[in-house]
Amino acid sequence: MKIVPVVVGSTRRPKVNAVVEALTQVRTVFPEVPHFEVHAVEVPSGVAGTPLSREAMMSGARQRVEALIELGKAAHEPWQYFIGLEGGLEVVPIPNGRLVFLENWAYVADTSGRGSFGQSGAVLLPDALAKTVVDDGVELSDAIDAFAGGQDIRDAQGAWGVLTRNLVTRQEAFRVAVINAFSPFFNQVFYEASAPSSKD
Repeated sequence: MKIVPVVVGSTRRPKVNAVVEALTQVRTVFPEVPHFEVHAVEVPSGVAGTPLSREAMMSGARQRVEALIELGKAAHEPWQYFIGLEGGLEVVPIPNGRLVFLENWAYVADTSGRGSFGQSGAVLLPDALAKTVVDDGVELSDAIDAFAGGQDIRDAQGAWGVLTRNLVTRQEAFRVAVINAFSPFFNQVFYEASAPSSKD
């Protein structure tokens, strides 16, 4: 049985567990996919602790992968897939105000340099929590602890769990993002097909 080593750029339990769960599920629909061995290495994202835009989240996820690739080359690691995960906020202007959504992003690359993004979906932040993070500059991990009266919530259910009453947890959101990012790798028949030609 072929074992493929995969590395994720974080040692946070919800992130690592999300990758393990996502890859286990990928194998159920793509039986030709080998077994994965998941490694966890903490690397910097190069963005703020709580990114405040989709672009920053995507950049953070990708920069984690770039750091892993460089680390793997220097240490001669056998990693074949590299996964970067980043959560943060997307601030959407609307007439007379804004909406602030919590999102999670994944970026996956392989040794050939091919890469793909995946996203979790989004959940709306309450105005009071959004103000604390966006306007007052408090990290979401600290703000959600104060908001929900907990401690180290990001290593448990996360803000996702607090806001959805655990119908969707932080781990679950990252799991979805990882599956979405891996889809072009394991569903190649659709992603590599030529675009249909249009008739004049």
